[in-house]
Amino acid sequence: MKTEQSRSVLIFGGAGFIGCNLAQHLLDRTNANVHIFDNLSRAGVHRNLEWLRRVSAGSGRLRVTFGDVRNSRQVAKAVDQAEDIYHFAAQVAVTTSIVDPRLDFDVNLGGTFNILDAARRCGHSPFLLFSSTNKVYGDLGLGPPLVGQSRYSYPEHRGVSESQPLDFHSPYGCSKGAADQYVRDFGHMYGLPTVVFRMSCIAGPRQFGTEDQGWVAHFLYSALQGKPVVIYGDGRQVRDVLCVNDLVRALEAVRRNVAVTAGQIYNVGGGAGNTVSLLELIDKIEKLNGYRLEYSLDRGRPGDQLVYLTDYSKIYRHTGWKPEIDLQRTLELMQEFWEENQGVLTNRRKVMRRETLAWEQMSGKAI
Repeated sequence: MKTEQSRSVLIFGGAGFIGCNLAQHLLDRTNANVHIFDNLSRAGVHRNLEWLRRVSAGSGRLRVTFGDVRNSRQVAKAVDQAEDIYHFAAQVAVTTSIVDPRLDFDVNLGGTFNILDAARRCGHSPFLLFSSTNKVYGDLGLGPPLVGQSRYSYPEHRGVSESQPLDFHSPYGCSKGAADQYVRDFGHMYGLPTVVFRMSCIAGPRQFGTEDQGWVAHFLYSALQGKPVVIYGDGRQVRDVLCVNDLVRALEAVRRNVAVTAGQIYNVGGGAGNTVSLLELIDKIEKLNGYRLEYSLDRGRPGDQLVYLTDYSKIYRHTGWKPEIDLQRTLELMQEFWEENQGVLTNRRKVMRRETLAWEQMSGKAI
């Protein structure tokens, strides 16, 4: 059943994993007009757009602009009529930020500044949500963990709250952390209703995982295709995983409660009930589908958090939101998506190259 909302929603990075799931929710469950702004540089995003066009079913409520957040004029034009802005456009890999810190800076911090500056100049103070990352907390300063057979642990640790000190350990952490501070301070300075989500691992349908980003999808799809993966470290690293469907609910919850949430930063993740180590995920995948993921070990990456567990109590207090979908069901939803899209996912390297060429040819055009 659709709500009566008829707001104009702009989603930067809207063809990506999180953005397209939010767009689908808005098209299916609300009367919102959805404007996707994306540079289409990631593998799979053209497929996501095709899916969203089917979802919109010729309703006229879906608009797509090919653009780049580094282009301030394109950004300002898109922001001009938006009532709600969701900013998911980003350079997303720590490894890429180390190899090309300028790109990371320009996209994550420069692009965010362009969006904020356009929002303050547009004259109608749009709601703006920015997706940050748990990487802004660095290695957490928890000291050596207990080493179990399949995971690390801190028995007294109850999760990372928003009071955790910022501690950037990579160009990626710097760019995202600086951006989320800009979002918070622009909100305070210019009266913009802004919200920052510092997110843990998000997983779910329409995620095209790679070694550098989307590790749950990367592990699952690699197992289904019989491809080995490389684990950096010993595999005992622990993360909490949040299903993208639950994340979309959180996005809507903070918008619905904007009188309370404006100006706030929230840690958002699956919490204690959805933690898993890399080694444990391999076992869960095998139990789910009978495919054993083969892997090799390499040295750990600098700044890797050995254990990350989200304390989401603040967003729960402010909105009543909490995760509802457990890790097992998240994996099932992802496998169902894979089974429906094997051709796309099996050949995602070829797809990435083909779509990159299309992106270069279409530079500066609107779809």
